Amino acid sequence: MDRVAHLVALFESTPDGDDDGDAKVQIILELEDHLSDPRALTLFASVIADPAEHDLARVECLKILRLQPPAAADDRRRIGRIIADTLQPTEDYLVRQYAAGALGPYAQESDVFDAMSSAVVGDDDVDVRHSALASVVEAGPDNRTIALLHQLTNDPELATAATRTLRTWL
Repeated sequence: MDRVAHLVALFESTPDGDDDGDAKVQIILELEDHLSDPRALTLFASVIADPAEHDLARVECLKILRLQPPAAADDRRRIGRIIADTLQPTEDYLVRQYAAGALGPYAQESDVFDAMSSAVVGDDDVDVRHSALASVVEAGPDNRTIALLHQLTNDPELATAATRTLRTWL
């Protein structure tokens, strides 16, 4: 059994015990160097998508995939949609905050952009809104992000940051 197969099997066999998910987080961190292997990416996707999975393992996957989005377009679309789906109000608040902040590299996908836009404009959690705004900024200037930032210039919470970003971009 190669290293990736061993780590995936170890993750899947690790109970959600009393260690606050530390064992699972450590396995995720070891798999970070193997994201080019489809088995590692598949595990990350399943961890993010599973609301029953330990929240810190999900957050770690989100942080890694924000900084290292998949190179293949199909994988990028799939991961972006999975991340966007975690913005549902029924999800853990911390997972939602990290998911909102991880959308920037995936925002070219219309479903992802729509989820990011909804989060930044109207989420009930102000931290989700701020994280989504960071994703908008990370996505960079295009017609959609500029229009979204113009809309936010009237928002009492995000107007200053939106205006500042527009000044930088335009």
